Amino acid sequence: MQNKMDETPALELTHCNCLAIRQAARRVSQFYDAHLAPLGLKSSQYSILSKLSRRGPMSINEIAEAMAMDRTTTSRAVQPLERDGLVKIEAAEDGRKRVINLTAAGRERAKEALAAWKKAQKEFELAYGSGAAKKLRTALRDVVKAIPEMGAD
Repeated sequence: MQNKMDETPALELTHCNCLAIRQAARRVSQFYDAHLAPLGLKSSQYSILSKLSRRGPMSINEIAEAMAMDRTTTSRAVQPLERDGLVKIEAAEDGRKRVINLTAAGRERAKEALAAWKKAQKEFELAYGSGAAKKLRTALRDVVKAIPEMGAD
C-alpha cells in the first residue's frame, strides 16, 4: 500500500513567498542589528525610538499599527527600552491609555543610532543597488497594504 504522502506533489520551497520574505527579513535584520549593536539596540528597538522621535508620544497600539507589528511583540521590544531609561510609559492626558515617551537619554540614543542606521542603509544600497532597494521598499509596502491583518492579540 502506497503512503498518502507519496501521492502529493513535493512542495517546492523555492516558490514559497512566506519563506523567501522571512529569510530576507532575517538577513536584513541581522545586518542592521550588527550596525546598531554597539549602541545596545536591535533594529526593531531603533525603529521604535525613531518613530517616537518623529511623531512624539504614542500608545503601544499606535506603535504596533504604524510598524505592522502585533501588540505583544511591540510590548516586548519596548520593555528593554524602558529598563534602559530610553522611554517612559505614562498615563495619557485622558488617563484611559498609556503612552510611550522618549526620555532625554532616548532622544540622544536615537540620534547616535541614526548615524549607525545611515551607515547600514548606505552599505545595503551599495550591495543591493539603490534603485533596486527603492523598488524593494515600494514592493514590500505594497505587500503590507495587500495582505489583510489577520487579527490582533
